[in-house]
Amino acid sequence: MLVFRGGAVSRDDVSPSVPQAHVEKWHRWADELARRGRRNVGTALENGGKSVGGHERIVTDGPYAESKDLITGSMIIEAASLEDAVEVARQCPTYEFGGSVEVRPVQGEGG
Repeated sequence: MLVFRGGAVSRDDVSPSVPQAHVEKWHRWADELARRGRRNVGTALENGGKSVGGHERIVTDGPYAESKDLITGSMIIEAASLEDAVEVARQCPTYEFGGSVEVRPVQGEGG
């Protein structure tokens, strides 16, 4: 699983063409992964949300984190190994805007 953190383009800081071009890079990258049979499921996340936490299960507005740490999306890919998944993650467009990718193995059935 690839977990994307940060890397969101602020539309206030750049011309309207920059976010569109960045989204197109994401689509091309994801399409290439699909053509290679690697991509299973992926999605971008909206900015808002709620957090539920603690023994009392208190609901608060969120998520609140520094923008560079905010999870902006995820993707599950097919990879031969963790190292193979890291190589896929290294090609991600998120780095253009300071994003990062956390690469995590997903447990198999019964795992």
